[in-house]
Amino acid sequence: MFTALADGTRRAVVDQLAHHPATASELAVRAPVSRQAIVKHLGVLEAAGLVTGERDGRRVVYRFTPEPLRDAAEWMGVVGAEWDERLARLRTLMQR
Repeated sequence: MFTALADGTRRAVVDQLAHHPATASELAVRAPVSRQAIVKHLGVLEAAGLVTGERDGRRVVYRFTPEPLRDAAEWMGVVGAEWDERLARLRTLMQR
């Protein structure tokens, strides 16, 4: 997931899909890259679990799936709290 979000174009796609579902063509209108490039970016995002594509006739409509980001944010919160604790203990030891 973090690798997928490392690319600015993919972050922009996720941001757009977080506001409303869209097709690759609709996303490409707002992007500085081709529709084919957007399709490749969507493939990376889909493999990471950040978007899902649903066929609607000939079109594929993509939607943002926030669960992986929520899970990552929760994990980072836990890890961050553990590090805050460790640093506080270290600060206490250093002040003695």
